[in-house]
Amino acid sequence: MKVYADNAATTYLSKTAKEVLLDCLDNYNGNPNSLHTDGQLTQEKLDEARGIVAACINAKNPNEIYFTSGGSEADNQALISAARANKAKGKTHLITTNIEHHAILHTMRKLELEGFEVTYLAPKANGIVDVDDVAAAITDKTALVSIMFANNEMGAIQPIPEIGAICKERGVLFHTDAVQAAAHIPIDVQAMNIDMLSLSGHKFHGPKGVGVLYARNGIRLLNVIEGGAQERGKRAGTVNVPGIAAMAAALKEGCDNMEANNEKVIALRDKLIKGLADIPHAQLNGDPVKRLPGNVNYSFEGVEGESLLLGLDNYGIACSSGSACTSESLDPSHVLLGMGVPIEAAHGSLRFSLNEENTEEEVDFIIEKVHKVVELFRSMSPFWDALEKGEKEHCI
Repeated sequence: MKVYADNAATTYLSKTAKEVLLDCLDNYNGNPNSLHTDGQLTQEKLDEARGIVAACINAKNPNEIYFTSGGSEADNQALISAARANKAKGKTHLITTNIEHHAILHTMRKLELEGFEVTYLAPKANGIVDVDDVAAAITDKTALVSIMFANNEMGAIQPIPEIGAICKERGVLFHTDAVQAAAHIPIDVQAMNIDMLSLSGHKFHGPKGVGVLYARNGIRLLNVIEGGAQERGKRAGTVNVPGIAAMAAALKEGCDNMEANNEKVIALRDKLIKGLADIPHAQLNGDPVKRLPGNVNYSFEGVEGESLLLGLDNYGIACSSGSACTSESLDPSHVLLGMGVPIEAAHGSLRFSLNEENTEEEVDFIIEKVHKVVELFRSMSPFWDALEKGEKEHCI
């Protein structure tokens, strides 16, 4: 049996998105910046996609939607714009968390080299940031708060509406990396007081290499790519209309079917969590309820996550160990360490990310094989032997 349970890393292109993509490649191949008929027809398709995305997140105006190459570019532009545009006003303080995607963390460190002060908040043990900690960190020099909507590794959903309300009250810009949340969790940028938001098409059955930066009207965006007047002068480069249209179609399909999809996926997620709970010295990472519908992140003491991943791959099960974006590194997940998981447990973590295409039969198969590979690798581990003999103390 082949089981794909790594949807947080990337999803397969949906039939709907593929049909739109092919239609655009055949019929909308003009440059939307051209004045001829082919160009103007393509511009209409681009405008349609912008309107679809705006409606899915309840943006006030479609012109608040900027198309990018993905979530990482959108994150970079949001942070750099908010920081540099406010520096002249004496706003040189930024706030984020220590469990963000590296597109946020690396950009923050880059801004620190430019003289900005960054506060990195740590979440509680369940992976959720305390709203009071956010409020306490804001000063009269704070230019931006950037906190992800839902974590890509352990799935915890952050209190975005509450954080947005605090930022609005204190006059501070609020950005959220919603790459994992879009099409899986309801998003309303107006009701949640979100000033800027990033998303990426390939996380919800759209194509890779296409993303969105939402920026509320009135926010000054600075270019991170120079060379042309596309995206109202804020993002140079010939616009990828087929990819954008396909992404918009996938986002709309996901949002339209969100309730039904989540009902199914949450049931599968909880079945998997329960099925792994009887493995000794194992723990679920992240809040058991306030988590992404398809996310299951478990730590298994006494065995390396990479070994488990490869063992499961031999059975045809695709999942991930640590962050998929840094899977070539043997370092433990910065997310798990950031929420207080012991390093030994973080080393033995696996993430399964399910979606509506997975089945109960596949979840049963995962449960069976995880039990088997954990037992196998523990039987070969001198470290596990020392734990069982009482020579070392268990951390789980």
